[in-house]
Amino acid sequence: MIHITNISKQHGSQIVFRNASLQILPGTRTGLVGANGAGKTTIFRLITGEEEPDAGEISCAKRTTIGYFSQDVGDMSGQSALAEVMSAAGDVMSLGADIRAMEQAMAEPMGDGEMAALLERYGDAVERFEHSGGYDLESRAQSVLTGLGIGPDDYNRPVESFSGGWKMRIALAKILTINPDVLLLDEPTNHLDIESIVWLEDWIVTQFKGALLMTCHDHDFMNRIVSRIIEVANQTLTTYSGDYDFYLREREIRRDQLLASYRRQQEMLAKEEDFIARFAARASHASQVQSRVKKIDKIERIELPSEQRVVSFEFIEPPRSGDDVARLVDLGKVWQQEDGRERSVFGGVSGIIRRQDKIAVVGVNGAGKSTFLKVLAGQTEPTTGSLTIGANVVPGYFSQHAMDVLDPEKTVHETVQDAIPLENIGVVRNLCAAFLFQGDAVEKRVKFLSGGEKSRVLLATLLARPLNLLILDEPTNHLDFQSRQILLQALAKFTGTVVLVSHDRFFLRSLVSRVFEIDHGEMIIYEGGYEYYLTKSARSIQAA
Repeated sequence: MIHITNISKQHGSQIVFRNASLQILPGTRTGLVGANGAGKTTIFRLITGEEEPDAGEISCAKRTTIGYFSQDVGDMSGQSALAEVMSAAGDVMSLGADIRAMEQAMAEPMGDGEMAALLERYGDAVERFEHSGGYDLESRAQSVLTGLGIGPDDYNRPVESFSGGWKMRIALAKILTINPDVLLLDEPTNHLDIESIVWLEDWIVTQFKGALLMTCHDHDFMNRIVSRIIEVANQTLTTYSGDYDFYLREREIRRDQLLASYRRQQEMLAKEEDFIARFAARASHASQVQSRVKKIDKIERIELPSEQRVVSFEFIEPPRSGDDVARLVDLGKVWQQEDGRERSVFGGVSGIIRRQDKIAVVGVNGAGKSTFLKVLAGQTEPTTGSLTIGANVVPGYFSQHAMDVLDPEKTVHETVQDAIPLENIGVVRNLCAAFLFQGDAVEKRVKFLSGGEKSRVLLATLLARPLNLLILDEPTNHLDFQSRQILLQALAKFTGTVVLVSHDRFFLRSLVSRVFEIDHGEMIIYEGGYEYYLTKSARSIQAA
């Protein structure tokens, strides 16, 4: 279907690919992985024709429809959400308009020859319209929108009235609705809640028949969808025939084998070079020396791939809080809407958050999870009931909006230094490195950082301070696999209390010990981890 053969690509002085090859065959489900900047987005842009390779060839079968979802959704305005989604099938809609025009024309009197020609064009158009799914385009668009969390009440809302995160869902709905032959997805789960992620998994598995190539930092999503991994690293593309867990295991096996081969070769070369050095001046060994020089010149040297340095960092031991971190009694929150009406987010919430709890707050989109965290963090006052924070509790709050408090003119190093002003430069740099800011990266100004980089900076400043209650609203958004693993390890070692909202099921499964579910304005508390919650709440089938 799509063949990438021996391509080379260079951006400025950076060589992205050298003689790299990849095939996308019908029906294949492939995950694209690699460090930031390795070239994953470049692969997408090469396939879509937005970029050209410097050398090599990219071929695509005729009449192949490619749908590409990226994080850059562009401008959306001037029509409803439903119309915006249907506009992706512009050719089909244009064909439908032609059919309606021909139907009107057929109602007018005309000659037999003219009518016969019109009927022939009409039959051809109807056949193409039906083949393209034109008759169920609107229902398909509605189904996809609903699956992604935009229900019938919002179909006709002006698209410009949606926030950036919801516009991302609309952009994703556009790509899914056209049901392309090749689906390219760049981080499709970034702005989705768990319910929408589960729906998207099911849609890809049961509804989508084409080929898929995607990047995604959601561990569970990758495992459930893909059966092949393409690693983008060291200027080439390496294929692993399995899911993401298989890739992790196989990559370590291959690296161990490569390292063993490298060491054997280095030992052999050292012996040969030692012989040459010892006997180079002796005429009696001249032929042997020359033979060995030729031998090592012909050897293809094994090169080890550059590994990203992993820096360990011992986080400050937080001060001990009281055993009861927070006590909730009939807690409720009501928001005043723009039209003057009140909307109850949740009410009657009672419970105790205990020291060293690691709690996931879950619920459908709009249930009030983020609002609950804001109340807990003191960002907004409860409308009813009481919230009592325990003795010696020092909270820290993270949200996507909290990134706005970062000073855009300060560097990464300056921002982290401000959080721990009494520490020396070595400690600050080590903390920056633990969150993947190494070398010149620590001197980047905040205003030039990506969303994921800003998240890492903010998380570093939180975890470096002597806090014993971490309140985290979607901390894994925009973080790549390595960053998520660093955060997961840090939180697992954290001896304080954690309350978080996250749509990363692997993250929740690996970390939390209790689950608070907000359901129809009420809170249900599950005294067990995320798997226990899935089982007890009868959601295990949906999210398995």
